[in-house]
Amino acid sequence: MTSIFTRIKNSITTDLHHLMDQKEQRNPIAALNHYLRQSEQEKEKVRKLVDRQYKLKEEFTKEYIQAKDMAEKRLRQASIAEKAEEQQMYEFAIKEHEEYQLRADRMKASYEEAAKQLETLEQKYEEMKHKLKDMHLRRMELMGRENIAKANYQMNKVVDSSAEKPYSKFAEMEGYIEGLEYKVNSAYYRTTFDSKIAKLEKEMEGKMEKEKESVE
Repeated sequence: MTSIFTRIKNSITTDLHHLMDQKEQRNPIAALNHYLRQSEQEKEKVRKLVDRQYKLKEEFTKEYIQAKDMAEKRLRQASIAEKAEEQQMYEFAIKEHEEYQLRADRMKASYEEAAKQLETLEQKYEEMKHKLKDMHLRRMELMGRENIAKANYQMNKVVDSSAEKPYSKFAEMEGYIEGLEYKVNSAYYRTTFDSKIAKLEKEMEGKMEKEKESVE
């Protein structure tokens, strides 16, 4: 029983640091979750052992009471046999009384030892539960820090101009649009150039005719 608690205590105080220090771990939080699940399984095993110890203490109590009652019963029966001068019955009752009394004394000692061991186990079990609870809270803190770090990293990729120069994308888009606008404007100018020249030519001819008529 003690070795189980010692193993769990050592795991809680040392294995967590060793696990988090492994640089090859690609996802420390996932590894930590796996470790905590294993620790919870170990805690459940210990809980069952504590329950078993409690039942043993009850069994020792039951056996002690039964042996004590039988010892007292045989002692009364021995007294009755002695008064009745039934020597054989008296000797049987006395022998039975001694055997039951020895059993009662042994069960009482076993009960007291079991009760003391149970108290120690319960204290250590409570310590283990508190330690695991602290580890779960620590995991929550680490997950919070991980979330903040990931969020900051994602935001920095967007707002930090030094990270892959995101604003160069806007510059490329502006250049593309300007080029497209130039092509559209050039095409429009070419398609309207002939009509504009024809209009100018007609206007010039009309002006020349007016000047000629005024001279005549």
